[in-house]
Amino acid sequence: MAPADGPVEPVGVHGASGPAGGVQPPPARAPLTGPVPAVDAHHHLWDPADPGQGWLAEPEHAAIDRVFTADDLRAAAAGGIDGRPLGATVVVQSVCTAEESRSLLATAAADPLLAGVVGWVDLTGDVLAQLDGLRSGAGGGLLVGVRHLVQGEPDPAWVLRDDVQRGLRVLAQEGLAFDLLVREPQLPAGVEGARRAAEHGLVVVLDHAGKPDVRRGAPAATGGGLDAWEARVRALAGVDGAVCKVSGVLSEVGPAGWDDDAVRRVLDVLLDSFGPGRLAFGSDWPVCTLTSSWARWADLVAEAAAGLGTADRDALLGGTAARAYRLADRTDLVDRTTT
Repeated sequence: MAPADGPVEPVGVHGASGPAGGVQPPPARAPLTGPVPAVDAHHHLWDPADPGQGWLAEPEHAAIDRVFTADDLRAAAAGGIDGRPLGATVVVQSVCTAEESRSLLATAAADPLLAGVVGWVDLTGDVLAQLDGLRSGAGGGLLVGVRHLVQGEPDPAWVLRDDVQRGLRVLAQEGLAFDLLVREPQLPAGVEGARRAAEHGLVVVLDHAGKPDVRRGAPAATGGGLDAWEARVRALAGVDGAVCKVSGVLSEVGPAGWDDDAVRRVLDVLLDSFGPGRLAFGSDWPVCTLTSSWARWADLVAEAAAGLGTADRDALLGGTAARAYRLADRTDLVDRTTT
């Protein structure tokens, strides 16, 4: 999956770029009939042999220590969600290497299902130079956002550092979103970081609802154990433009499984605080297969959304992701016929 090299010319106003010599328009699509296709706003693709993927060798990850491709995702999501077929996805980085981001962009350029890539850059470095490096390769126009594994940073206020905030401002200037991956104790700093970033127009997307603890028997899943998480998520929902992914809630519950009441409360809180217009369905596939499946999570989300109107379900299951990541802006930035 090595990306092609070569000069490119800038296209559009978001800092994205396309192949030199112009971009061929995408083929005409047939009019849509039936439900609007769904967007999976958060999944991964990987090969354990690639640099940085050593985490897959840990015993608890044995079930996902193999190659996962877009065709595997198609098979997993064949049943769709809420009667909607899977029409597009956003593939998200899993390790902090530019090599993986380039590989994902090249893969997306060759597969029309992959509508966007959330890659990685070192937010404390020369962010613009790094972005230019990603956008100059195959599929560079499909870069829609950046994520750093903030959950692994020892400093709980990492996102508030001056150098990180400078990097986030560059993302805003370049029209890219920032995926915020934190655990619940890191949410206070995440909320403040999102407030500061919003002043510069950055769209902050909270991954996995801030990772509430919904394990069966866990303190957070019983009584008022989710109260702190709820207060922090509601605070983030008060930040202008902030978006939350309805994803990854079951991925780390382990052998204990999940508490049904806790999961229902999480989904209810998200719908009440963010509203469907700022929520985006995501599977967290294949990580979700450690405890569940693409289809099972889709069913749970569809059940929670059953009382919503059509427009609200359209937003939750695809429209929010398309808007937050500007997916429509990217469709003509890559000539998939020559990749």
